[in-house]
Amino acid sequence: MGPGAAVTPWRGARDPHNVCRLLGGRARGFYAQDAGVVLRKNLGILRRLLCQESTKFRKVWTSHSTSPITYESGRIYFDNYRCCVSSIAGEPRILYQMPPCSKSEKIEDALLLECPLGETLPSLSDYKTSLAVLTAQNWLLRLSANTGEILEKIYLAGSYCKFRYLNWDSPQEIMVVKSVQQKLSAAARQAGIQQSVLFFLAVFRVLPLSFIGMLEINKKIFGNSVMDVAISNGILIVMYSVGLVKLYSFQAISEQFMEQHFDLGSEFSWNNRVGIVGKYPFGLPCNIKITDTPPLLFEVSSLENAFQIGGYPWHYIITPNNKKHKGVFYICSLKDNTLAKNGIQDMKCCSLEPDWIYFHPDTSGRIIHVGPNLIKVLKMKEIENNTNQQEIVEDFIIVANRENIVNNSVTVTASGRVVKKRFNLLDDDPEQETFKIVNHEDELDLLSVVAVTQIGPDGRAHLDLHCNEHGILLKTVPFLESWDVTYSHQVYFDRDVVLHIEQKPNRIFSCYVYQMVCDSENEDDHTSYKKKKRLCCKKGGRIFEYF
Repeated sequence: MGPGAAVTPWRGARDPHNVCRLLGGRARGFYAQDAGVVLRKNLGILRRLLCQESTKFRKVWTSHSTSPITYESGRIYFDNYRCCVSSIAGEPRILYQMPPCSKSEKIEDALLLECPLGETLPSLSDYKTSLAVLTAQNWLLRLSANTGEILEKIYLAGSYCKFRYLNWDSPQEIMVVKSVQQKLSAAARQAGIQQSVLFFLAVFRVLPLSFIGMLEINKKIFGNSVMDVAISNGILIVMYSVGLVKLYSFQAISEQFMEQHFDLGSEFSWNNRVGIVGKYPFGLPCNIKITDTPPLLFEVSSLENAFQIGGYPWHYIITPNNKKHKGVFYICSLKDNTLAKNGIQDMKCCSLEPDWIYFHPDTSGRIIHVGPNLIKVLKMKEIENNTNQQEIVEDFIIVANRENIVNNSVTVTASGRVVKKRFNLLDDDPEQETFKIVNHEDELDLLSVVAVTQIGPDGRAHLDLHCNEHGILLKTVPFLESWDVTYSHQVYFDRDVVLHIEQKPNRIFSCYVYQMVCDSENEDDHTSYKKKKRLCCKKGGRIFEYF
């Protein structure tokens, strides 16, 4: 190696300014050889390959089920999470198949747990992806995501409450288990028994799994018209049947009302009972007893309790609590409730299905507003000479590919007779291309848009991939199966896989898996699909059809 090649980089690295930059970059998590940088480069290469004209998405296999089908991070779950199939392989590959169970052991809900970075964990199994599942008998189980083996078991509570829902408070950090609403039986109501507790919430820190606390939502504290509750981003959200939404700090509630801290697996004495925390039959103690109304952080009234917080600076989106305002969205400052300039968003859609709006999940602070034939990506802009108010402006729009049909309500025939139409075409008329699903693929930074057109008895759909920064159309992926707009549909775009799940009548669920292939052939997708020989195989008692 020549002296120039060896000496010049060494001198540059020892330069005080370069050393400061290097150490500062490392402190902020930037290092040229770390796994994050390599992953970002690989994802950039994958995005460029995906957007090439010769790259196709080929339908590789499909399967059907009489129970809901769900997808999470390369895994497809059948039979209420008891069967897990990899979506990565070209042919269906079962990761695990749990034995049949009784109705009382049915899995009600699940969350995928990923290993936290930069932490030392007590068990080797904590470093591998696992699945937190909630059973009908109030058991919280942690299963291996690859084998289905039970890694941990926690008994939540006895028959006095029924836990059914798993949600994130803070993704991959804090998990919330929620009960169904407590309701008295007809006999109990006739006997004059009063029911004051409406919901139970159990809160856990994940990996390692630890118990934070359990609290009850009591109508004596929060009021009689409580309809639902949730914990998200450290905020206890209480929703009322009159459209009112109230926010409280969960941390402040824990600090003020927690009677005693408990660790899973430790012995405890509670209400004259002695047992082990998280073990049958004692379960978990309700150790957060709210005895007085906690300090209110925020309160707002919105139609159907629709309420979202996001953007920078913080804003919220509501619909005024009146049915005549359905489809009208107000964007206001969370600080002082000031309506943003151009903060009233109304597409004035005439459609069977309403438009919807939400803060962009890419943390850019933008807002996505989706109508039948128009997608608006909005952003906040500071107003000159007024730092207290933001202006809502269009970043870019995506328009459906529709024919220019003049929808005149009055026409004149050749004989001069005036004909008036009894109705106008809807904005989501099935014979015109209509947007149905909009998602964001965060790793490739692409917006995925499902557009549907009803052609004769069958509907046809395609997935459009747009640049998330500018909205430019980069790729179109046609779905080869027909699309019935009356069915329920879900579409997942995850790196090099597209998954379509539909629910047909009589609880028939179908799953269609597409995988990216780099193919130089110019053969039409539908033609090549029809030419392919379909093969059927039975694995784990399930029938798969692959091509």
